[in-house]
Amino acid sequence: MPALMLLWGVALVLAAAATTYAVHRKLAYGPGTEPDGIFWDLFGGSIVIAPAILVPAVQWPPAGLVMVFLGIVTAAATVASIRKVERIHAAEPRRRAGFAADAARHEYILAQWSRYELDPAQTIDFPAMTDVRTTETAALTRAMREAEYCKVTAWTDYRAAVERLAQALTDAERAAGVPTPSPR
Repeated sequence: MPALMLLWGVALVLAAAATTYAVHRKLAYGPGTEPDGIFWDLFGGSIVIAPAILVPAVQWPPAGLVMVFLGIVTAAATVASIRKVERIHAAEPRRRAGFAADAARHEYILAQWSRYELDPAQTIDFPAMTDVRTTETAALTRAMREAEYCKVTAWTDYRAAVERLAQALTDAERAAGVPTPSPR
């Protein structure tokens, strides 16, 4: 009898979790192409959930209360887990507000700096821009590393890292003697 109760308990937990997940997903993202999908999800789940509660209750009445409690706890834990996953996904760097603009500015700054690495004339004219022994150039490479890290890591301030990168490039160019473009 305890093995049978365990079997019904496992069936109840799985059915309650799957039903809660399916219903929550349809409520959050819409029913899709099937207008009565929520009904069928609830109906399908109840086909397993109801017997998982009733059969043990017939065998031993307190087991019915335990099973109801187990089903409620499973549904609550499923909703809490779904919300936690949604918070984690919302914190991903590419989902943050303004990420595209920050990434575009980051790429632009890297393109500006890469000309000192890739253009032999620029390398000859401004050797300090590629010499990490220079304090400003070393700060520039640290700022590049930080911006790349913040770009792919949640809970970091990517915008501030890009600002520091822009300032580090300006400082390194000034220290290397790069002429500033005149405003038009």
